[in-house]
Amino acid sequence: AVGSPLVMDPNSICRKTKRLAGKQAELCQLEPEIVQEVAKGTKLGVRECQYQFRFRRWNCTSHSKYFGKILQQDIRETAFVYAITAAGVSHAITQACSMGELLRCGCELTRSRAPPSPTAGSGTEGTAWEWGGCGDDVQFGYEKSQQFMDAKSKKGKNDIRALIDLHNNEAGRLAVRSYMRTECKCHGLSGSCTLRTCWRKMPHFREVGDRLLERFNGAFKVMGGNDGKTLIPVGDNIKPPDKQDLIYSADSPDFCSANRKTGSLGTRGRVCNSTAMDTSGCDLLCCGRGHRDETVVLEENCLCRFHWCCVVQCRKCSVRQELSLCV
Repeated sequence: AVGSPLVMDPNSICRKTKRLAGKQAELCQLEPEIVQEVAKGTKLGVRECQYQFRFRRWNCTSHSKYFGKILQQDIRETAFVYAITAAGVSHAITQACSMGELLRCGCELTRSRAPPSPTAGSGTEGTAWEWGGCGDDVQFGYEKSQQFMDAKSKKGKNDIRALIDLHNNEAGRLAVRSYMRTECKCHGLSGSCTLRTCWRKMPHFREVGDRLLERFNGAFKVMGGNDGKTLIPVGDNIKPPDKQDLIYSADSPDFCSANRKTGSLGTRGRVCNSTAMDTSGCDLLCCGRGHRDETVVLEENCLCRFHWCCVVQCRKCSVRQELSLCV
């Protein structure tokens, strides 16, 4: 198999039953509605990967032959893909629970939870508080993501690559579960806040992507211990990575030139920013090869009007745009 079929083609998960690990095959047979959310979550993760890497030499291309080669390696980019897709699956399943789209779950149970504490300086010290609304049952989404995403790696859990994949999957799920926020609504006459109802919500998925990109930038290089079950950070006096850190064991290629063996499409023809000094700048993105400026004519919607009820009609306008392209 080239790479991870789940990440590359989530719609065909259950068609490949012979290649699925036990827990995955079990979910396909018993909980097909969960598997639908797994597919949505995987796509959500890949879209977020493409957003976060849009200005980098490797831009999380969805070209399956190249993407599969990335997933076969054990580099930083692979760590991010595994983490963001595990997070996407957790997020999508939890969201479906809250929306009432799954029979096996719903809103978070809060009966045994202590009441929320008033926010400091909020002026609601005398307000009665209680849990209510529809809190996100993130634990259910976490467990289903773990059940599906970790199943294949657990088959060879003494393998260093499998340990790294499992660690990065968990880092992705924790980027959702560990950053739940409390939202509240006031109740009372004339806008008074005699009672506040509060519930727990997941972070927006863009926040999850931003957080995992930070972890990508500070990812830890590791190697396997002699017992085959532990991972050791490479380098002197480096603290061991925690559960939310991303880890990898091999250095990434530079992604400057096209190379099917490494999964690199190269950066020739990529749009760059001629004035930026960061990863989107032409100097870095074009790998020192230089860039050319080109004027293109694009069509976009303009002069849009709303017609009652309920249609928006637009005209097409031609817009000239100056682009810098890597040579």
